[in-house]
Amino acid sequence: MWLRQIILTAAAGMAAFGAGWPSFRGENGSGVADSTGLPVEFSQTKNLVWQTVVPGGTSSPVLSGGRIFLTALEGKQLLTICLRLSDGKILWRQPVEQTRAESRHKLNHAASATPVTDGKNVYVFFSDFGLVSYGADGNRRWAYPLAPFSNLHGMGASPILAGNALILVCDQDTGSYMLALHKDTGKLLWRTERPEIVHGFSTPTIFQTPSGEQQLIIPTSYMLASYSVQTGKEVWRVRGLTWQLKTIAVVSGDTIYATGWAPGADPGQANPVAAFEEVLAEIDTNKDGLLAPSEITPKYKHSGSWEAIDLDHDGFLNARDWSFFRARRSSSNVTIAVRPGDAKGDLTQTHLLWRNERYVPQVSSPLFYRDVLYTIKDGGILTSLNPATGATYKTARVPGALDNYYSSPVAADGKLYVGSETGKVSVIRAQGDWEVLAVNNLDEPLYATPAIVGNRIYLRTGRALYCFASVAQDPPEERR
Repeated sequence: MWLRQIILTAAAGMAAFGAGWPSFRGENGSGVADSTGLPVEFSQTKNLVWQTVVPGGTSSPVLSGGRIFLTALEGKQLLTICLRLSDGKILWRQPVEQTRAESRHKLNHAASATPVTDGKNVYVFFSDFGLVSYGADGNRRWAYPLAPFSNLHGMGASPILAGNALILVCDQDTGSYMLALHKDTGKLLWRTERPEIVHGFSTPTIFQTPSGEQQLIIPTSYMLASYSVQTGKEVWRVRGLTWQLKTIAVVSGDTIYATGWAPGADPGQANPVAAFEEVLAEIDTNKDGLLAPSEITPKYKHSGSWEAIDLDHDGFLNARDWSFFRARRSSSNVTIAVRPGDAKGDLTQTHLLWRNERYVPQVSSPLFYRDVLYTIKDGGILTSLNPATGATYKTARVPGALDNYYSSPVAADGKLYVGSETGKVSVIRAQGDWEVLAVNNLDEPLYATPAIVGNRIYLRTGRALYCFASVAQDPPEERR
């Protein structure tokens, strides 16, 4: 019965996205808003509608029903915070006790996953706890604790909604899986084990096939993969992505765009190694069928930490560890376009439209806007691509913003908004031959992705949540 309900409500759920900015990067992760009159220049003293100091976190704000939701960590409390859209006043804060502290990269955070809202309720994920849902009044509706994760860099994916299903991808060193809960009860709908997948950080997006099937699209280990919203079962895959995925895929009509970057996989850096059995015969000196650090010769040295390839963290490399390491040494950083239609299975040779290995972004997700595909790479390298062919329109550094980029670009009103790690927010005229209109320096750490609703842009830094607008007026949701 619940499967039928998901199908019946999925389209309605997708349409409801347009009411605000309900999830990471807004409507289906697109990063695009139907807004006008957005500011070009802004700062703590210019075109500022309000600012609210908030506890630390790197999750992005989501907006719906006249409210803003975000997450934070304060002491040992994992906080879900609700603010009023019109003036930034904090309406409520609800804590979950941080009973454990997951291993994570220094740039990751205990409050990194962005919430998702159905327009009334909010759903949050903390890797140090699990999933929680709150009502508009801040009362807890349900909680779904999850077991500790085994991700060297910590978890990074955000939950999404597909009809009545709340979906979370949990890619980790071992034991990767994804699950769907009923959004109103927190009851498990399905869980899909993904043993071949290693740690990743990609949030899924939704693709609707020509026949109307709803699919989850996930950039994941060495491939772009599709799963049924109904059952969680894999539908198709396209091989050729790199070994560690951080970005989300962007859906535009019948085409899906994805990028993937990881260390050591740029053009010319591939360094293939032999299969595990051959390597054992060569360097397994004690013949125990495992590889210890002392047995690894310079020929097979890994440039990173041992923990990054010892996936089960037992101190040795087994066949699974080596298979991952071997694929890693042969992978490529790339941007791809796929047109899957209703096809199933391995579509690598049949439905891959193009590949581009130049200027692939590290963390920031691609943006499709007004028939141009954009990427932003560390160093402030902004690239515009022809979405039909993958050919480059323009690649150049954004003057005044030669920085690292963890926030993803968003667009509206004919402009791109691109935020850097040190708080430089570039405003770009959206076109193939793009043009810089302004670089606004907030001079605060910026990892969250901006949200756009009406004529306002909402931006979270390491210190505060800001609302900027060219003209001070009530946001559209408040005037309804």
